[in-house]
Amino acid sequence: MANHKSSLKRIRQEETRRLHNRYYGKTMRNAVRKLRSTTDKAEATAMYPGITKMLDKLAKTNVIH
Repeated sequence: MANHKSSLKRIRQEETRRLHNRYYGKTMRNAVRKLRSTTDKAEATAMYPGITKMLDKLAKTNVIH
């Protein structure tokens, strides 16, 4: 286990970020899965801008590559 205060803080921060990234990654995957399984064109057209925005924001913050 780490001995320095800065190392302990870094471990806490990494855990928080990991859980945050995991949540948004899973949310993004579910949204894309829902969009791809949609058969109604009007509904898919309405969902597309929101999902595109989500993907762009997650890519900007390096949650996804």
